[in-house]
Amino acid sequence: MNLKKLLIFAGVALLLFFLIAEPQQAAQLVQNILNSLRAAAESIVLFVRNVFSGGA
Repeated sequence: MNLKKLLIFAGVALLLFFLIAEPQQAAQLVQNILNSLRAAAESIVLFVRNVFSGGA
């Protein structure tokens, strides 16, 4: 087994352990990540709108 496959297997095992051991914290972590991604996307959209509208 090469190192890449071993690291992927270890990462998946750790993720599954976290999901089983602390499901509420895992759900909160996913929610926080999604909120951050949404805020970043909204910021990019606002930036592009300002660039094409002349900054008004």
